[in-house]
Amino acid sequence: MDAIVNTALTGLFGLFVFAVIIGFFKSPYFKGWLGESAAGLSARLFLPKDQYTTLHNVTLPTADGTTQIDHVIVSRFGVFVVETKNYKGWIFGSEHQPTWTQKIYRRTHTFQNPLRQNYKHLKTLQTALSLSPEVLHSVVVFMGECTFKTPMPPNVCIGGAYTRYIKSKSVPVLSEAEVSRIVAAIQAERLAPTRATDRAHRQHVRHLQAKKEAPRLPRRPQ
Repeated sequence: MDAIVNTALTGLFGLFVFAVIIGFFKSPYFKGWLGESAAGLSARLFLPKDQYTTLHNVTLPTADGTTQIDHVIVSRFGVFVVETKNYKGWIFGSEHQPTWTQKIYRRTHTFQNPLRQNYKHLKTLQTALSLSPEVLHSVVVFMGECTFKTPMPPNVCIGGAYTRYIKSKSVPVLSEAEVSRIVAAIQAERLAPTRATDRAHRQHVRHLQAKKEAPRLPRRPQ
């Protein structure tokens, strides 16, 4: 009898572990990490290291907490601030819409316009490093198996095409000394790239989302 119970418990535990693993691979955190890793690999493969310095997972302090940038690519041709998304299906959106739409099979999901999301990243870097806005470039890259169903601006790309967009900026706007200064300043300003930093930033984002979603109390008449 004990053997049967032990076998059953072992089987249940195995199913539990399997379910946890499957849940992790389907989680937004894992999908985001996978997209960021694929974008980082594209940068390493297609952007020459002697011309481009890539910094991954850059978390910077802000007045209201922190902001996290997937990739910052520094070169004589500018500072490229890269936001990655890992989505499948059809993507609908335009440069100035506050939200975009993902449609996959019969499911529809809206998400924040990533260009707007990346704008905060650009402004944080501009302020922290005292940079001119002309040397900063916003880039959004979708790494999933998706298709744009509406016209997108050239700085919104699918897959490794984003490295071609970066290389299309071929006029130097920074000196070698300025590139070195910017890279050193980012390294000095950023929080340590650790799990604790990631965890604290995710908690901060959840707190901000909860504040946005909280119902507002009606104003009392004057």
